[in-house]
Amino acid sequence: MLTISTRLFRTSIFQIALLYLLLFSVTAGGLLMFIYWSTSGLIDRQMAETVQAEIRGLAEQYRAEGVGRLIDVIRERSGPRGDPQNVYLLVDTTLQPLAGNLQHWPDALPGEDGWVEMRLKRGDHPQVPAHVIRARVFELPDGSHLLVGRDTEERGDFRQIMLNSLAWAALPAVALGLLGGILLGRYALHRVDAVRETSQQIMRGDLSRRMPVSGSGDEFDRLASTINEMLDQIDKLMAGMRAVTDSLAHDLRSPLTRAKGGIEMALRRSGDAESSREALEQTNAELDTILRTFEALINIARAEAGMNRLALAPLDISVLAGDLAELYEPIAEDSGLALDAAIAPGLVVAGHRELLGQALANLLENAIKYTPRGGRIGVSLSRAADRILLVVADTGPGIPPEDYEHVQQRFVRLDASRGTPGSGLGLSLVAAVARLHDATLELADNAPGLKVTIDLPPG
Repeated sequence: MLTISTRLFRTSIFQIALLYLLLFSVTAGGLLMFIYWSTSGLIDRQMAETVQAEIRGLAEQYRAEGVGRLIDVIRERSGPRGDPQNVYLLVDTTLQPLAGNLQHWPDALPGEDGWVEMRLKRGDHPQVPAHVIRARVFELPDGSHLLVGRDTEERGDFRQIMLNSLAWAALPAVALGLLGGILLGRYALHRVDAVRETSQQIMRGDLSRRMPVSGSGDEFDRLASTINEMLDQIDKLMAGMRAVTDSLAHDLRSPLTRAKGGIEMALRRSGDAESSREALEQTNAELDTILRTFEALINIARAEAGMNRLALAPLDISVLAGDLAELYEPIAEDSGLALDAAIAPGLVVAGHRELLGQALANLLENAIKYTPRGGRIGVSLSRAADRILLVVADTGPGIPPEDYEHVQQRFVRLDASRGTPGSGLGLSLVAAVARLHDATLELADNAPGLKVTIDLPPG
């Protein structure tokens, strides 16, 4: 088993936090280095300009009044009232100091750019450690030498300030980044552990469990909600499967028992050909009922699973409805019923011809079966706004409104229809076909009778 710390460090959110921390550190470090080099270069340029200005001023004093005036000016500028960062040294031909704030003439030689960089002690600050000095040196016409420079202490101070700033900025940033990564990782680990624990309980057979939702609406909540919807659908399918199994055991027992009894009767009456024939015909009728039940179940399962969705194609539903109305009109007449059809021409939907035909046929058969003699059945197809309405209405006993949802389930037969042949799958097949076609099935009172509407989107 992985420890919590090990699992935490291996979470993707913690690793992403570390990656962003690394990117932030590199970016901040690069920015500070850019600021440092830019500011350091500016300080060097300002220092060089200051030294050049001092050199020009001293040169004018020397040209105007000679070396004596130069000594006085250097003593004044290197004294307490001068700039403490400026460095001056005037020596004679033997390199003995005449004026300035350095103790001795440096041994360093000028570089290619004419500048001398050396580490010396300031004459007016003997206790202070040696500083790095950048200076320019000149030999005057009388053989004396002049050094004019500037202490780079301020550049060193700036470097130290930048390093301190980088440290004080980097340490809290790293600490906050690690803390944020740990908190985010623990949050993600907590949510994932909750999902994993719930999943294990579901795998152990507790299908009532659902993924926890915090209510924050984040990606974990959206994923958990999607999984919960999937679990609800699975639970519904499992409940339907159990209901189908129970209903099959109940509703098929009678026809199977009758078929078995007919076969046994035929076997016992082996000498009576007419009786055997009647028994076999009855058995055949019972087997036809069983086969129709299984065929209806298969069609419902395919429609609910969406297996026929790929077979949806533009379909002239006007032609389909007209053909079925014409087909069932003589059947209705034989039952003493009038069938009226009002089919609008040229209406097209994206549909599965066989399933839509089966659904409409089921509605017509139900209407014919439950409408008493002398009644009427109406079939209409029309366009309403951007929808296509297929309606089958009858003048039969109808269905109580509180049973509208109930009768759309498998093997549901109301008490009033128990004495008529059927399996209770007709309306459940119609409902499944409607869902396959993104349509809605509506049951309403026809006063008297039942009105069934399939609300289809146009193709």
